[in-house]
Amino acid sequence: MKTSVFRFVHRAAVPALALGLLAGCGKKDSAARAGGAPAVPVQIAKAERADVPRWIESIGNVQALRAVTVKSQVDGIIATVHLKEGDDVNAGDLIVTLDRRPFENAVLVARAALATAKAQAEQARIDAERYSHLDQQSAISKESYAQYLTRAETTKADVQAKEAALANAELQLGYTQIRAPFAGRAGQLLLHEGALVKANDAGTSIVSINQLAPIAVSFTVPETALPLIRAAMSDDSARVAVTERASGVKRTDGKLGFVDNAVDATTGTVMLKAFFENTDRALWPGQFVHVRTLVDTTRGVFVVPTTAVQTTQDGSTLYVVKTDKTVELRRVKVVRTDGDRTLLATGVNDGETVVTDGQLRLLPGVKVDFATLATNETPGGGSAPAHAAPQED
Repeated sequence: MKTSVFRFVHRAAVPALALGLLAGCGKKDSAARAGGAPAVPVQIAKAERADVPRWIESIGNVQALRAVTVKSQVDGIIATVHLKEGDDVNAGDLIVTLDRRPFENAVLVARAALATAKAQAEQARIDAERYSHLDQQSAISKESYAQYLTRAETTKADVQAKEAALANAELQLGYTQIRAPFAGRAGQLLLHEGALVKANDAGTSIVSINQLAPIAVSFTVPETALPLIRAAMSDDSARVAVTERASGVKRTDGKLGFVDNAVDATTGTVMLKAFFENTDRALWPGQFVHVRTLVDTTRGVFVVPTTAVQTTQDGSTLYVVKTDKTVELRRVKVVRTDGDRTLLATGVNDGETVVTDGQLRLLPGVKVDFATLATNETPGGGSAPAHAAPQED
């Protein structure tokens, strides 16, 4: 009996002992998970308060502020070309001279005709004065006196016509000297000495001239940006910077000077022009450039990398790293996004550390691990890349 009782007690105690051991192990695992869980590796950056300019970016085309295709205003033969291809010219510089002889002869003929008309007019005036005395004495008929008066008036009008003819002949002679209408750079010469030119020939020109300094950049912006553009122009705060895509040449002294009077209905854009001094000829007509138009500056906002901000059903949020390296979920108010930076009105403080990568593995209160802090600030005003935490094997 004793043996059987002992065996019964022993067999009943085994399951109870096993349950007790399992319960003890469970409590240890829970404690390990609560206090000894590994930190989550993340990337971080610093939130900073700053004044952030607002730029509108687009693609533009460099255009000569003034361009002209030089043609002849009279028919003639080119006698002399006074420039070479690619020469710089000033306003009024002589470009081409046509054969002047036919036009000089025309001036001589016009002067002779004018002299004849003046002599005839003078004689007619003298006759009219002489016969006026005879008319007062009733020595001639009224019809004869009227004829003398008419002749005096017609010869006077003929003098005026001959003077106009002479002025026109001299004008035609002046057209034989073709001059630069403004300062610029000459292009390719299409006609040379000995070539016959026609007046205002639509199919042929002599040379083209483009003004290079100052110069214009034409570009388009979305119609949604038009209110910002107009507001910036009204207070003279609009500034334009361009970067030439091939050479990387930058110009930041552009002034917005023209906004088209209508939005293009097919593209939903409006054309603008900015003007640059371009004294060094760095911008060249026909180039394509990257255009940035400064329309406003948002002042006193908090700046964080765009990757730090997450959009949820409750709004925009981000994780802030506290001093004990645990994270706190914050709701933030987004002002706008500027490239790889996001501007916040509320939700963070200047200098706080925010998580920029690794948020999917985080919950409020979770501990994080990272290497070093990173800042948003770079010399160009953009965001610096966040530092990556070392990854655990």
